[in-house]
Amino acid sequence: MKINVVFNKNIDGYEDVLSDVEQLLIKNKVEFKSFELDNLDFFGEISLVIGGDGTLLKAARFYSGVNIPVLGINLGRLGFLAQAASVREVVEAVINKKYFVEERMMLAAIDKLALNDFVIKGCDPSRTSKFYLEINGKDVCDYIADGLIISTPTGSTAYGLSAGGPVLYPTMDVVSIVPICPHTLNARPIVVPSSEEITVRTGDKLLSVSIDGFDTTKCVEKISIKSAPNKALLAFLKEGQFYSVLRDKLHWGI
Repeated sequence: MKINVVFNKNIDGYEDVLSDVEQLLIKNKVEFKSFELDNLDFFGEISLVIGGDGTLLKAARFYSGVNIPVLGINLGRLGFLAQAASVREVVEAVINKKYFVEERMMLAAIDKLALNDFVIKGCDPSRTSKFYLEINGKDVCDYIADGLIISTPTGSTAYGLSAGGPVLYPTMDVVSIVPICPHTLNARPIVVPSSEEITVRTGDKLLSVSIDGFDTTKCVEKISIKSAPNKALLAFLKEGQFYSVLRDKLHWGI
């Protein structure tokens, strides 16, 4: 067995966890290579990712192209995607292949992949903008708002949730469109099939787009978003834990 070990040097405490992971792999005579998040490469058949959900999102996008699952060891705040289990428990589960893999749809636009969402705003973040929404080349509606969130089911519990969007089961093949602070009482989120092509333009001529909360593009005239041809593979120690994570992490119904 060969394993990729990915770490985020910008998160406090990564050194101790990385050392523990590497020592356990050496002890169990498992081949591995360690990669910093900004210098990822391919080596193993599964990737252990040390960091928070943001670290896991970037690693999952990278390894999706070669169908390598990623399993996170959480060092972040929320840890909605990354595991909260002990390092030993995670490493032993990977060595013994006692983990479950879920396929998660991604979105593609402007030569980028998003596992959570594309967040679209005007190039002047200090003011609202007018956005024109098209689906499959047909006009749907106009928004005066701070922006639009085009989200996968995985991303529905991220920025989209904070903006009033729906919670979607993460393995569904649908896309949610959520306006951010719309200046009207009749703008509501909409969920569409993943086969739809979503295009957004603005009356302010140019758009600013961020991908999974990190990469921000330069201003563009419009953006067309489709379901990506490949899917991210997320590994978990327990199967079907989405609802328990909603309760424990987001205090659903409490």
